[in-house]
Amino acid sequence: MNKPILTHIDKDGASRMVDVSNKNITERIAVAHASVTMNTQTFSLIMDKQVAKGDVLEVARVAGIMAAKKTSELIPMCHPLNINSVNIDYTNNSKDTIEIMAEVKITAKTGVEMEALTAVSVCSLTIYDMCKSADKSMLISDIYLARKTGGKSGTFERG
Repeated sequence: MNKPILTHIDKDGASRMVDVSNKNITERIAVAHASVTMNTQTFSLIMDKQVAKGDVLEVARVAGIMAAKKTSELIPMCHPLNINSVNIDYTNNSKDTIEIMAEVKITAKTGVEMEALTAVSVCSLTIYDMCKSADKSMLISDIYLARKTGGKSGTFERG
């Protein structure tokens, strides 16, 4: 079995930011997912826009967009990026779960997987923060990269 290549560690084991200067500029898209599960009363409060702190899903959407733009300030080896777009959607909502999908696009030498993952993570945390007085048992889960396109490694689609 081949040993995986860790790009953020040099030959001597020191941490480093990957040099992307020789990479091609391509359109790169990453889509990440997260879930927030809660009691049905909390879910109804959110969907009916009855949470006293405001429209939970819209505040969380803005938080996720802001987080994507600030990823390099949070994750040490991420490159600062000039992101083209961030879209956050809530899909497959059930009686107790909000599903979050973030799509981040860029035309650059490096990908935006971390930005998409950061967006859904902060979006989830914002939902929790705004609703914790009603439901401290909320569960944030299923944070993963769903798809990415562009760059040397090509397309990845979670099966």
